[in-house]
Amino acid sequence: MSKAAVLIIEDDPAIQELLFHTMSKEGWKLLQAKTGEEGLKILKTAGVNCILLDIMLPGMDGLKTLKKIKEIDHCKNTPVIMTTAKGEDADIITGLELGADDYVVKPYSPKVLIARIRAAIRRQEENISSSSVAVWQQGELKLDADRHIAMIAGKEIDLFATEFALLKHFISNPEIVFSRNQIISAIHGPDYPVTDRSVDVQILGLRKKLGKAGDMIETIRGVGYRFKAIG
Repeated sequence: MSKAAVLIIEDDPAIQELLFHTMSKEGWKLLQAKTGEEGLKILKTAGVNCILLDIMLPGMDGLKTLKKIKEIDHCKNTPVIMTTAKGEDADIITGLELGADDYVVKPYSPKVLIARIRAAIRRQEENISSSSVAVWQQGELKLDADRHIAMIAGKEIDLFATEFALLKHFISNPEIVFSRNQIISAIHGPDYPVTDRSVDVQILGLRKKLGKAGDMIETIRGVGYRFKAIG
């Protein structure tokens, strides 16, 4: 993890300095950008393990920047943590739907933020280093974990990293009912500070991309979700 690279896209000099000072102790390679445009320019030539992205940026805002980030091939599965002073549901939901893995609302604890970055980098490293072949299929829905591909009727589906992790968790554990906290622990690790609302939004986005196959992810009222197997 000491060689991991983190890109900070933040226009506030004081926050940039605080984050750089705090995060440099982790041994990460830190890249900094003051605008979305500058961040995208960096990403087109450099690979990173995690991105901190402020929503309120001059010029291109954070949400538009996030959309552009996910259009870069080598960044599609790079975890993005949104930072925002707004904390409004509409902005948070939009960010999650565009592929953000998480969000933190300012003012935030640098220690908590670092813990989230560590978890995001660890998940990415585990996905890259995993060599076991695991393929699941339910009806026309197929997931190949080794190749990191999900398909419906042979056609590949474009899933964000968190959506892929959700689908893998569900399809590999059919008929088991999971609470939202259990889903968070399975995807992000124990004690990861993500809200129930985040889980609901990301599952909603996954269902939309799966089309009719999304009906296999059932809501169990008052409990959570389960994946209903075919046959």
